[in-house]
Amino acid sequence: MADGNRGTGAGSSAASQHITPADISDRVRQLVGGAGDAAEQVSSAAVAVAATVGTGLVLAAFLFGRRRGRRRSTLVEIVRV
Repeated sequence: MADGNRGTGAGSSAASQHITPADISDRVRQLVGGAGDAAEQVSSAAVAVAATVGTGLVLAAFLFGRRRGRRRSTLVEIVRV
């Protein structure tokens, strides 16, 4: 293996090192820590994309509503006699 734990696999001899609960917890912390960093980066990117899309939707709804309001409004001319 690349992390230096040679001889602790399924085919190792009985004289190999014993795995302690501390070893397991350290390895789990390493794995979770790496996944947490990646998830944090993806999460911040997702928030930025969601904010941009949300702003675009609000702007589009405003512009289409404004256009529709102009088309449907009645134009009244006042002529003085």
